[in-house]
Amino acid sequence: MKKEETSKRKRGLLTSVAETLGPSFPDLKKKLLMAGMKQTPEAFLAKVIMSTIIFSIALFVVTAIALDFVDVIDFEQPSEEMLWLVVPLILYPIILFYYFMLYPKAATIKRKKEIDYEIVFAGRHLVIALKSGMPLFDAMVGVSGRYGKVGDEFGSIVEKISLGVPMSQAIREVSQYNPSKYFVRILMQITNSLSSGADVGNSVEVVLDQISKEQIIALKEYGQKLTPIVMFYMVFGVILPSLGVVLATVLFSVISGGMLGITSSILILVFLLIMIIQFLFLGVVESSRPRYLV
Repeated sequence: MKKEETSKRKRGLLTSVAETLGPSFPDLKKKLLMAGMKQTPEAFLAKVIMSTIIFSIALFVVTAIALDFVDVIDFEQPSEEMLWLVVPLILYPIILFYYFMLYPKAATIKRKKEIDYEIVFAGRHLVIALKSGMPLFDAMVGVSGRYGKVGDEFGSIVEKISLGVPMSQAIREVSQYNPSKYFVRILMQITNSLSSGADVGNSVEVVLDQISKEQIIALKEYGQKLTPIVMFYMVFGVILPSLGVVLATVLFSVISGGMLGITSSILILVFLLIMIIQFLFLGVVESSRPRYLV
């Protein structure tokens, strides 16, 4: 009875709201498993709701101060212009909620890159161990604990086998929620070789050669893709902001006879726009860059 009372006390308002929203995201559990996040969908939704509330309040306060600074609203003399605050009050929670819901997808991409980083070297270690006569389980034990995240994945297989799970089943369970297509391909090749009785070392070696070639091709494609990205950055991040401000200042001065010009508020907005472009450029370059150790 005491345990039931304690569990009921721990169930707060956020947990209840999270359980209500849970059916609206039926694939959230799978996304969390793919991201390697060991928490229930309800617990994740509760954290998302809490983060949404905190950041919405913070952004709303910043927006109100910014609007007061540029004289859009005046808190000392309330008027109908205060209705401008209703828009961020509604939009911020919606935008932030769906933004935080993207975290499992971002974590999945990060996990995939970390596994792919040393997949070739870990696979070659496995092949060398198998060709030297070492059993498959001992070979996976040698790989686990090394080679970053890919070693941790092999460690998960070793742990399941040590707990009594059959090797083929343990491999399938780990590959089921693994985001790396390269790692899954190696595991499927191992299970197929075990079921057919073929040599595991030779089969894995063939797959590794294919993976290595695909990674080299991906690196070459990234080099070709980087050229238009740099051109976009040079045009919209350097040339247009610098020449645009100068040209706009001259035009406004000529047209208005010196009565109009670029105010400090406009310069601040231009500066913020340049910051956003810089951030987007760095994000695109970082996200599109393949991380392989070949």
